[in-house]
Amino acid sequence: MVERFLEANGLRMEALDVYLTIQDAEGRILAGAGLSRDIIKCVAVAQEARSEGLMGPLVSALVALAARQGIHQLKVFTKPEYQSIFESLGFHLLAQAPLAILLENGRGLEQYCAGLRCLVGQSEGSRIGVIIMNANPFTRGHQYLLEKAADQVDKLFVIPVKEDASAFLYSERKAMMEAGAGSSVVVEGSDYQISAATFPTYFLKDLSDASETQMRLDLDLFARYIAPALGVTVRFVGSEPQDPLTAKYNALMKEMLPPRGIQVVEIPRLESISASAVRSALEAGDFASAAALVPVTSQPFLLAFLAERSLRLELDTPMKPGLVGPDGPGAHKDMDYGTMQRGIASLRPFWSRMALASSADELRQAGIDAENAMLAATGGVNTHRGAIFALGLAVNAAARRMESIDFKSFMQNTLPEIAQGVLFNSLIDSKLHSTVIGARRIALTGYRDLFEDWLPFYRKIRHENTAKQALLLRILSTLDDTCVIKRVGKDRAELVKQEAKAVLEDYTEEKLKSLCDRYAAEGISPGGAADMLALTIFTDSIL
Repeated sequence: MVERFLEANGLRMEALDVYLTIQDAEGRILAGAGLSRDIIKCVAVAQEARSEGLMGPLVSALVALAARQGIHQLKVFTKPEYQSIFESLGFHLLAQAPLAILLENGRGLEQYCAGLRCLVGQSEGSRIGVIIMNANPFTRGHQYLLEKAADQVDKLFVIPVKEDASAFLYSERKAMMEAGAGSSVVVEGSDYQISAATFPTYFLKDLSDASETQMRLDLDLFARYIAPALGVTVRFVGSEPQDPLTAKYNALMKEMLPPRGIQVVEIPRLESISASAVRSALEAGDFASAAALVPVTSQPFLLAFLAERSLRLELDTPMKPGLVGPDGPGAHKDMDYGTMQRGIASLRPFWSRMALASSADELRQAGIDAENAMLAATGGVNTHRGAIFALGLAVNAAARRMESIDFKSFMQNTLPEIAQGVLFNSLIDSKLHSTVIGARRIALTGYRDLFEDWLPFYRKIRHENTAKQALLLRILSTLDDTCVIKRVGKDRAELVKQEAKAVLEDYTEEKLKSLCDRYAAEGISPGGAADMLALTIFTDSIL
């Protein structure tokens, strides 16, 4: 109904959190407006109702709704001819382009710029430069760009794109920039760096207009507010020989900024290094290739990416006896695929914290905070407590590596040391029988089975379609899984090991499916084996 209404008014549907309408007695939409986070979108009034003053109460209702959700400042992108209408409703102009304008009804941009002005300090009158970058992730190419730019100014500010629509979180990208920026000053990003994900194109006649309109609005806002707040007189960009959109943005920058007193300097990029190449290597589980393209200070964040990747690969593996996967919840009644996804997403900010932890107490606290975030995201369901422990140790050990020694030996020797520190004064066997090798005791052995059995086994078969299922069966056949023992007892747990070994030795899809069905019916869920599957995948990617 909304789509038809918007289409009749020459607009397109956009992703929205809510859409409010005013309808006549027969249920026909006379006016409508939507909200996506703090952005008003898809505003339209039917032709026959445009003299009835419906825009005011409609937008007022959206403002009130947003306020009840804790959002007190709203932005709206609309056509230039609607400027006066929104200004009458308390909005003021932030930026304009031939096809669109950006307005807001709060003091968000004013407050942001006030914070920027506080950073300038004694630099007033100096030659001040700025670079705005996404850095997804921060590479040696980005570092080179900053170094070359910093040599040409008295002070260089770096503004990270704030929107979280990248492989690396904003918090991660900003932290990488801060660690690798040298003398440059990394400032807080803002919602006023317009992006493709937040810029609503619903009122543009041709989608090809959207990119240039977005760029023009972004540059107009930068020249009006951001540059004056920082005292910027030069903006640096990296050359872009391949991406036509970035090349267009650079061209518009050279057209629009110099007339407003801002020089544009284009610095040739290091052609052999790109963020996309880093991401491709990480997606392939190739840490070594990715690490070679980034500063050492960025490498802990690559480990965080790979930790999350290992959990997603484990979750996305189907036909795992008793476990949640894309094909069902296994033996679980309290969680499903969506619950597990939320658990994984909640942990992402904590992997880099665990990688960077410099003491056992710091690592332990990061793990506790990660567990609390997981429980909050899943409604109290424990989806990944064991994975937090195992992968937390692994990312911390990997971040401590020394290039001059054998990485595998270093990991095997360092893991028990870190585990001992984290578990100091803990009663390791307080809840488990002393003959059970639980997650903590496995860690204190340096994950011997991982390095001597599971990883070599996986590396022989990892290119096969059923490699992860086979690896899980291998782990099941050798691991005393405390999750299984807790559910069905030690005797049945021993049978689980034997059954997994039998299916592995005489594998057919039918036998594996039968095992999945039986474990789901019996309530057998080998969560410890799932954690070790993820840990093996992670270890494979870094060694």
